[in-house]
Amino acid sequence: MIESPPFWLYIAGFLLLLGPLVTVHEFGHYLMGRLFGVGVEAFSVGFGKEIAGFTDRRGTRWKLSALPLGGYCQFKGDMNPASIPDADAIASMSPAERDGSFHHAALWKRALIVFAGPLTNIIVALGIFTAFNLAYGKPVPPDPARANIVGSLLPGSAAEKAGIAPDDKVIAIGETPVADVMEVAEQVMLYPGRSSSVTVLRDGREITVPVTFGSAVERDQFGNASTVGRIGVRWKYVDRPHFEPVGAGEAVAMSFRQSATVVDMMVTGIAQIVSGQRSVKELGGPLKIAKFSGEQLSLGAQAFIWFAALISLNLAFINLLPIPALDGGHLAFYAAEAVRRKPIGARGQEMAFRAGVAMILALMLFVTVNDLLSLPLFRR
Repeated sequence: MIESPPFWLYIAGFLLLLGPLVTVHEFGHYLMGRLFGVGVEAFSVGFGKEIAGFTDRRGTRWKLSALPLGGYCQFKGDMNPASIPDADAIASMSPAERDGSFHHAALWKRALIVFAGPLTNIIVALGIFTAFNLAYGKPVPPDPARANIVGSLLPGSAAEKAGIAPDDKVIAIGETPVADVMEVAEQVMLYPGRSSSVTVLRDGREITVPVTFGSAVERDQFGNASTVGRIGVRWKYVDRPHFEPVGAGEAVAMSFRQSATVVDMMVTGIAQIVSGQRSVKELGGPLKIAKFSGEQLSLGAQAFIWFAALISLNLAFINLLPIPALDGGHLAFYAAEAVRRKPIGARGQEMAFRAGVAMILALMLFVTVNDLLSLPLFRR
């Protein structure tokens, strides 16, 4: 049964999700900039026309703007919120004016200021995962001897075609050992149609057989469809794991592993879209984020906060892509500057940043149209 949250939850979820996450991202830039004595001309939550704001004693204009689709921290010497350098203004700066200018700060300081935004989002995600780990502990399979034992095979499934039999114990997918059904799912679900191998334990002997994962379209309770990989087995025992308490150190270590898993899923998904293994229809923009955030909010605070951690990692990952106008683009220029021992020309940077902004706007337009076409109104 498909459940649809009330419309106001989509708006509330979107604002409660992106508002804080973008704000802490930009605040990371701000704090690192202030630490290194760089002047901040404006700090905005949202884009476009200012709705309300004030100027502090350091000359920073703090404001709330009309379009709640992001935010920015504009440093001294920036042409605009995208931190495109103003070549003319920089060239005409007097020695006194250069004091506190972002583009006249040492290279390592600029790099740290830029990296501080994505780093803050990563820290937020790690903090959320750590808090959940401390609250709930770690899952432990009840009886490893009963794990991953095949009960039956779905007719025509990948497992049946590969020669897997009932009572086989799956111990590895490809080169990766799997200890429980969750680890099997991690190695299969993201890779529909992938050619791999399955190693099973049969009558005390290890047998490895080639397998091509099946593909299935699944829908959640809200009707969201996703294409997943399947091998087509029913497990003989479906025991729920129990949870054991963990200390602070282990909780933090688990949070790093969880974050690495999420990033690996993002990289895999993007690679599959680029290679054509997944449809570009799976890309989402602001409308889809609003839809998912409203749905997660309808499930309660825990589901929404966990979703916020995933989106926080997404923001960090996207911002670190080497695209001009994103944080990763700035870092790429700084890397080139470190190698060349001199900065790339301001005009060249400006042209690259403008091209980057055009690319981002084109992508935003594409994913927004994609979001609209996924709405029930446009489905047949």
